[in-house]
Amino acid sequence: MAIPIGIGSRPRHRPGAKLTRLLLDTTFLIDAERTSGELDEVIDDDDDVAIAAITVAELRVGVELSRGKARSGRHEFLEDILASIPLLAYDLGVAEAHAQLLLAVRRQGRPRGAHDLVIAATAFASQRAVLTADLTAFDDLPGVDVHLHR
Repeated sequence: MAIPIGIGSRPRHRPGAKLTRLLLDTTFLIDAERTSGELDEVIDDDDDVAIAAITVAELRVGVELSRGKARSGRHEFLEDILASIPLLAYDLGVAEAHAQLLLAVRRQGRPRGAHDLVIAATAFASQRAVLTADLTAFDDLPGVDVHLHR
């Protein structure tokens, strides 16, 4: 199952349009896999996309918990993602952003999923917008730009 990102399609950006730096959230990727959606229908040819390292763990769990045809399809989907989308590590910049987001959600009294905060911190540290199918995981996080995809 190939993940076509900008392959064989023409750019959809307007001349002079700004490059969008996106971090693909796990929920967005799971929805794409489940609906057999082609990522290039959502992501412009000129967009700069990446995934957070924690996303690999989340997707790998989905592979391991699956059986039969679903397992092989999910495995192939994950391998295609790893072959075509850059992976951003949890480094010092992400750790610092993560600490700030942890403080913010504690002060807000709105706890978030641990993995979602790592994804948000990765987006913040790399100056990317999170592309997600689950806005509630990322809304009201200071400094985190979020794009909802349904």
